[in-house]
Amino acid sequence: MEAEQQGPGSVVVATFLLAVTIGGANFIAVRFSNRELAPFWGAGLRFGLAALLFVGIAVALRLRWPRGRDLVLTAVYGLMSFAISYALMYWALVRVTAGAATVVMAMVPLVTLLLATAQGHERLALRGVAGALLAVAGIGWMTFGPGATAIPLGPLLAMLLAALVIGQSIILGKRLSGNHPAMTNAVGMSTGALVLFGISLVAGEPWVLPREPSAVWAVLYLVTLGSVGLFVLVLLVVRRWTSSASSYMFVLFPVVTLVLAALIADEPITTDAVVGALLVMTGVWFGALSPGARRVSAPPPAAVPASAAEA
Repeated sequence: MEAEQQGPGSVVVATFLLAVTIGGANFIAVRFSNRELAPFWGAGLRFGLAALLFVGIAVALRLRWPRGRDLVLTAVYGLMSFAISYALMYWALVRVTAGAATVVMAMVPLVTLLLATAQGHERLALRGVAGALLAVAGIGWMTFGPGATAIPLGPLLAMLLAALVIGQSIILGKRLSGNHPAMTNAVGMSTGALVLFGISLVAGEPWVLPREPSAVWAVLYLVTLGSVGLFVLVLLVVRRWTSSASSYMFVLFPVVTLVLAALIADEPITTDAVVGALLVMTGVWFGALSPGARRVSAPPPAAVPASAAEA
């Protein structure tokens, strides 16, 4: 249940901002890893290695593995968070710039809010509808605007579908956030990695390891900070904030990514990108971040005791 509206604690805010920084940088790292690795194989390799790290952490902490319905929900969380959404994003990032992709993904907060409202978890205010229209206008400008930032229809649809899946996965993650994040990610990432490996196999992708230094460092970053670090932080934020509030980090991803893309990947920041980003982020602020929209919720009870030893 949601508590009264109140200012979030400084620790949660710091966790949120750190997740934003890591998440924004991830899009750049994926672009570098995609230069050598096929998209589905690259995503599977990333989450497969990260899953092994999480399994090691769970074993070291002697955490109890989820069972029954809790195991099914955690596996579904992994399927949505790491398999479906990242398969779509990795495929799109082969075809569009990192900056353009994150601006499209900035719709996640509004998508999450609409899904949470439809499922009875949160209430939809009129500003949510107005914000959604502004965000769609921003995407339309980036896609059909006069500049060189136009996004092909296929990658655009893939990113929008990924935003929908991510929004639902955040809502599901809220239900599981009472569990230990290491265990949730150990099961979820293992599930996601297996599905990604299967997609890669069906697609006939080559299973090779990166050799260029830039791709090697990108994969190492994505496995450690970009996966182990980010998704622990995400679940910690989801534990204290509502689903839609937790998804607000996607609003700030474009800012981090556009700046890093210009500094590291030599991707130009064009007028169309700026206008589109401003429209999208203004829409999301108006629909989800404006005063009175932020709510803090108490952490849900752990369905699986976080510190219980395996029987």
